[in-house]
Amino acid sequence: MKILRFALLGLTLSLLPTLFLSGCSNVETKAEFPDRREGDGDTVYTGQRQGIFGKKGGGIGLFSSDKDKGNVASGISVNAYLWRASLDTLSFMPIANADPFGGTIITDWYSPPATPKERVKVNVFILDRTLRADGIKVSVFRQIANGNSWKDATVNPKTISDLEDTILTRARQLRVEAVGQ
Repeated sequence: MKILRFALLGLTLSLLPTLFLSGCSNVETKAEFPDRREGDGDTVYTGQRQGIFGKKGGGIGLFSSDKDKGNVASGISVNAYLWRASLDTLSFMPIANADPFGGTIITDWYSPPATPKERVKVNVFILDRTLRADGIKVSVFRQIANGNSWKDATVNPKTISDLEDTILTRARQLRVEAVGQ
């Protein structure tokens, strides 16, 4: 009796995912997301997202819904211009972590060639899907060599605002280039 009960439980558990997926077979999703076209530099392209099993025939489109239709940035949850501008601005520093869905860019420590006993680290947080001045927050950390160890040092607040302004200026340039084409 126990064997029969376990066999029926196993059969039921193996059929549940099949029934769930078959109920989704007629769902057709269409979402737009930013991408690059070959040879267009930083131009934002909106194309049709494919499902797991292709464009037609019951593909499953993950991370999209009806409200995402017509939204240029449904594949990325932050502003694409701010994201690209942040990466462009910090391109001279080694990137430790970049998360386009969470909107965070974390650099590794960088020592400028002119001051080898000093190093800086930058964290960029993109807070919004729109291109706004308050849609970005930058944190800068600075350390100075003290013998065999590093000691935290103060960062001039103007450095942080200058870095934010540089990113915003580059984001506006990217937007003007994309809209002007």
